[in-house]
Amino acid sequence: MKIDKIQDGHGDEFFRSLLALETLEDCYNYFDDLMTLKELDSMIQRFEVAKLLVLNKTYSDISEATGSSTTTISRVKRILDEGNGGLLEMVHRIDEQDDRELHR
Repeated sequence: MKIDKIQDGHGDEFFRSLLALETLEDCYNYFDDLMTLKELDSMIQRFEVAKLLVLNKTYSDISEATGSSTTTISRVKRILDEGNGGLLEMVHRIDEQDDRELHR
């Protein structure tokens, strides 16, 4: 795992800070303070690309819908195929949450 390179313990502290976020407002405030708009937009875009890849959309459809380059789409595809499964798991969890909220 690439993340194993974070060895000073600060990684654990950072990830615990994410687990401590309780509301969407907390998330917006935290990430607005922590990241530039460009950094955050890049993360959001990659998540959107992942969702569309899971739905088996074509690269051209994904590029049109998200504004992502084919290079970015390919990177996200590789992460979904060869990564640790974290991104794919979150895509599935959000999809399940959306389904539950839709059927309330």
